[in-house]
Amino acid sequence: MSREWVITIRERLVNYSNLIRLDRPIGILLLLWPSLWALWMAAKGNPPWQLVVIFALGVALMRSAGCAINDFADRNIDGQVERTSRRPVATGVVTPKEAIAVFVVLCLLAFGLVLLLNWQTVAMSLVALVLAAIYPFMKRYTNLPQLVLGMAFGWAVPMAFMAVTETVPHAAWLLYIATVIWALVYDTQYAMVDREDDIRIGVKSTAILFGVYDRFMIGLLQLAMLGILLLVGNKSGLGDFYWIGVAVAACFALYQQKLIRTRTREGCFKAFLNNNWFGASVFIGLVLDYTMKSV
Repeated sequence: MSREWVITIRERLVNYSNLIRLDRPIGILLLLWPSLWALWMAAKGNPPWQLVVIFALGVALMRSAGCAINDFADRNIDGQVERTSRRPVATGVVTPKEAIAVFVVLCLLAFGLVLLLNWQTVAMSLVALVLAAIYPFMKRYTNLPQLVLGMAFGWAVPMAFMAVTETVPHAAWLLYIATVIWALVYDTQYAMVDREDDIRIGVKSTAILFGVYDRFMIGLLQLAMLGILLLVGNKSGLGDFYWIGVAVAACFALYQQKLIRTRTREGCFKAFLNNNWFGASVFIGLVLDYTMKSV
């Protein structure tokens, strides 16, 4: 293989890596935390490690696939938005057909992982695929594309319960609702970064829908999510360490309100990133609670 071919392949792989945002793992983490919450709750603190690996890899693959289809859907929009103007499809270093191909390959790899689970979880994975495929197009038709994102990101919750217990109890659906609400919170913060650009080019979002009441609505959603997390903990028989974890998460929610107070691009983006610590706090509380009960 000639040196020119090696360079070309290396450049193409770098472009594909940028397409699926491997340099920005925040999306993987925001999708991973609810999956881990669900696995630990479903297995009462002792999930089979093969399931943890399957879900972690599946999360990474589906988030990456989502980035690829998102850039295909926004190929005529990203160049007009300051934050996204350097994305690979927008700049032409990755073609729309290549983005579709990457999406298909990653989805097939994720489906291969799901085939290692029970048939009920395999069937549920088809819903996840549909949600991941349609979300990027929703901003053209509804002011609530963040709701569809939350439905897609949160679907790992009932899938995890089905994989562990072969059923989806009431607490699992409550946790799913909490995850959907959480996505509304952090993706609205994310959309606040692009609000001026989105208004100019006619793209819809909850940040535009909420308008001057954005901080108030985010606050209500944060309170609703925290309340549901407490309800899930009560139904699942969780104890003090879980409550502490949720309390720490509530502190991060308050900090996010401070960050978005002046609605600057930088502050809103920092608030979005801070949700990683929100999710981690709940998970650490879960792990400690189940661990201490087993001692």
